Amino acid sequence: MCGIVGFVNKDKNKQDIIEKMAKRIEHRGPDDAGYYIDNFVALGHRRLSIIDLNTGHQPIYNENENIIVIFNGEIYNYLELKKELQKKKHEFKTTTDTEVLVHGYEEWGSDLPKKLRGMFAFAIWDKKHKTLFCARDHFGIKPFYYAKFNDTFMFASEIKAFLEHPSFQKELNLDALPLYLSFSFNPLDETFFKGVYKLPPASSLTYKNGQIKIEKYYHVNFDVQDNNYDTVVENISKVMEDSVKHHQISDVEVGSFLSSGVDSSYIVSLAKPNKTYTVGYNNLKYSEIDYAKDLSNKLGIENKSKIISKEEYLKVVPKLIYQMDEPFSDPSAISLYFLSLIASKDVKVCLSGEGADEFFGGYNTYLENIDYSWYDKIPYFIRHSIAKVLELTKEFRGRNFLVRRGYKLEDNYVGISKIFTEKERDKILINKATIKNKEITKDIFLENKDENNLNKMQAIDIRYWLVNDILHKGDCMSMANSLEVRVPFVDREVFNIAKTLTMEQKITKNKTKVAMRDASKKVILTEAYNKKKLGFPVPLRNWICESPFYEEIERVFLSDYAKQFFKQKKIIKMLKSCTSNKKFQYKKVWAIYSFLKWYEVFFVNESV
Repeated sequence: MCGIVGFVNKDKNKQDIIEKMAKRIEHRGPDDAGYYIDNFVALGHRRLSIIDLNTGHQPIYNENENIIVIFNGEIYNYLELKKELQKKKHEFKTTTDTEVLVHGYEEWGSDLPKKLRGMFAFAIWDKKHKTLFCARDHFGIKPFYYAKFNDTFMFASEIKAFLEHPSFQKELNLDALPLYLSFSFNPLDETFFKGVYKLPPASSLTYKNGQIKIEKYYHVNFDVQDNNYDTVVENISKVMEDSVKHHQISDVEVGSFLSSGVDSSYIVSLAKPNKTYTVGYNNLKYSEIDYAKDLSNKLGIENKSKIISKEEYLKVVPKLIYQMDEPFSDPSAISLYFLSLIASKDVKVCLSGEGADEFFGGYNTYLENIDYSWYDKIPYFIRHSIAKVLELTKEFRGRNFLVRRGYKLEDNYVGISKIFTEKERDKILINKATIKNKEITKDIFLENKDENNLNKMQAIDIRYWLVNDILHKGDCMSMANSLEVRVPFVDREVFNIAKTLTMEQKITKNKTKVAMRDASKKVILTEAYNKKKLGFPVPLRNWICESPFYEEIERVFLSDYAKQFFKQKKIIKMLKSCTSNKKFQYKKVWAIYSFLKWYEVFFVNESV
């Protein structure tokens, strides 16, 4: 795991700029730094040494030094690719996985990413053709940002590196705010910084002669097969065992995160690392420590844990907003920060259970496709009419379901984390949205138009929620502590099995991840395989109504800069509802606060 930065222009003073850009993301790679500079390009690399500790220094070159690469991530099939390339007479000087990229580019050109199994974001400079070729992994585990200002094209693992470039112009992208309030993250390719973009997952970028060309090299599509159930369970068992084995390739010790749920318990039971790590809270409802210790003890593994206090949680919010680069509304991100902090004291690499829910059907929302299928038999015009009427009423038990099921999935579904409806956000925003939610998701729905609703929901969640929340917070929070996190579920070969599952092999009445749970049951020594998902929950609902949370949020809501974006009376009323008998919508309050706090960190404070 590392950090990469770079830019292309014909300016002379590249050295100082590239070093400052790399310094901004030093936390991603504190072990080493490396640079390449010529008349056209400057490349910078910060290294966290994990594979080939002695000769894995980057940048890495091909035999005649015409191809140069900087790389963030891990290539899990690099040994197989290395053998293939050696048979084609390519000469290797190191034992690092990075070197397969330069020789792979020589051999396969822009088809290189299709050959890779792993998590990656890399940039290759082709000196002969004066071409920059970059790529991001299949599911977006590793980040890659890019921008072009005047005649300078720049890229980096984190947006904050751009702040050091004299051509960078820091400007707020207001189009992202309404969408963030609905999705709970920014679903656009353009970030909250105007002119700065995220390279989409499974995409490559070529920059030549001042032109940017982006191509998709992989699509998340389903291939449902009516296989025997026992065969399906066995296939999951085999591919997960293989994936965990590949994800343990390392020249340093590999630990593992562990909650009380099936996903991380499955990973730990297969990997059997020496150490596991867990966080929790004083309220037992929000703590998974006892469950994690139970499994660790049964496996003979050391478990280290931490209780997070309300005060220390709030104290790190500004720091972590800076690390995230964009506003985030998922409170579990801070749990991941503390989890990474305690793990980083022992190890450089940890396994984690992200991705199982999206691939194997793990969210409770998915159950509606079975539990309430009867309601969909009511004619659509009746369901839609009910929804339109109820949208005008106050909330009551069952209202959200009736509204949700009164729309076609393509018109209403933005993922499992939807916070504000379009009408709700328009009521509190000074400026209304210029982009509708369904404009964001329409291409994914179109690609999966012939799939059942469950597969459509999974496709949306894999493209948006998994990338922009689950994987993003995992990368940022671990890298803030110079820790590499690997996710064996989010693997090309694992998805090749997951995409073949029928609905019944993923969900049944009141049960999620059906086949995956049965596969995990073979190796998990506790009842975790059958436990409902928690995922390091946070007692935020209670905390917001207490000191010091309430006073801090109120301060931000009443600030002068909040007036630019929100109708202050309305958002203050939302906050004060926590002290009344009304239903308190804490997720909405936290989403607003998180954006405003992000704005304070990056645009109000002069130090950033």
